Amino acid sequence: MVMEINRVFFYFFIVPFFGFAQTFSGTVIDKATQQPIETASVYFDNTTIGTTTNEKGEFSITYSDAVQSTLVISYLGYQKVFINDYRIKNNVIIALVEAANTLDAVYLDYDDGLTRKQKLKLFRKEFLGSSRFAKSCKILNEEDLILRYNRQNKALYASALKPIIVENNALQYEVAFEILEYEASYYQANPETNVFNIKALTYFGTSFFKDTNIEHKKRFFKNREKAYKGSVQHFMRSLFYQNLKAEGYHVFSGKFRVNEWDYFKVIETENRDSKIVTLKKEVSILFNKKMQSKIELKIPEFYVDIYGNYSPILGVYFSGDLGMQRVGDMLPSNYGLDIEQ
Repeated sequence: MVMEINRVFFYFFIVPFFGFAQTFSGTVIDKATQQPIETASVYFDNTTIGTTTNEKGEFSITYSDAVQSTLVISYLGYQKVFINDYRIKNNVIIALVEAANTLDAVYLDYDDGLTRKQKLKLFRKEFLGSSRFAKSCKILNEEDLILRYNRQNKALYASALKPIIVENNALQYEVAFEILEYEASYYQANPETNVFNIKALTYFGTSFFKDTNIEHKKRFFKNREKAYKGSVQHFMRSLFYQNLKAEGYHVFSGKFRVNEWDYFKVIETENRDSKIVTLKKEVSILFNKKMQSKIELKIPEFYVDIYGNYSPILGVYFSGDLGMQRVGDMLPSNYGLDIEQ
């Protein structure tokens, strides 16, 4: 996620193609001891599709041709492994290497000018967001957060040795978010008055979604659909299908409504499952006559796919309503598609 009062979720770029179910199998071991690792997490990033290894370190995960997000193998105390070429491999041995976390440990009790309580409050606000869905969220393992504040740069940094578990009661998801990078910098930062005005926010990570109320899942469809409509994910999918207007989006340049395709160009690629998007100049976006945002590119072009994922992330900037969405508003990338489990 990158924000300049912006917000962009970080997803590994994927290329979808619908088809039959396939299975990828492997064994996870400790590289040093060559012993199997039990209960390692194996999941497709930002989806509801995942599993764990058995006592022999073995796993088997089923996916359709529509799923091509990065496969993540994660275990506490070890470096994560990312696999993108699982379609041309199978029955692989994955050797995990122990992670060196001594640097983070040094900062656990470091006096940086903010109390633990102040840092947690700031982290919750920017990580979860302020929407009604975000307000229903709770971080279940805040004790695992390592928070550091740099007084000179007026910036808050976050890391964790474990995935951060977010319980979203409104959307009925439990999200395991593994922080790869988190930095929130502020225009104004006054620890005495607790006044902190956000300047820019960047966070990267992998995530796995789990339904927390499977038996009554339909009860929460309305909330999930409300979270989806008007989201970055929805906007990007609408760009892919070139149906912005039909999905409720209107584009403005200055104060004037314009033809969206005079500003956005969506170009087919040799790979029919991804497209290239260019933008003539910064435009405003109005969704459903009430949500107002802006989008600006600081790169020549970006790729978008059927999921609403886009790449590269850096260089695509949102502000306004789209720029304020956070983890509390997140849905899995396979939301609304046939492959959602």
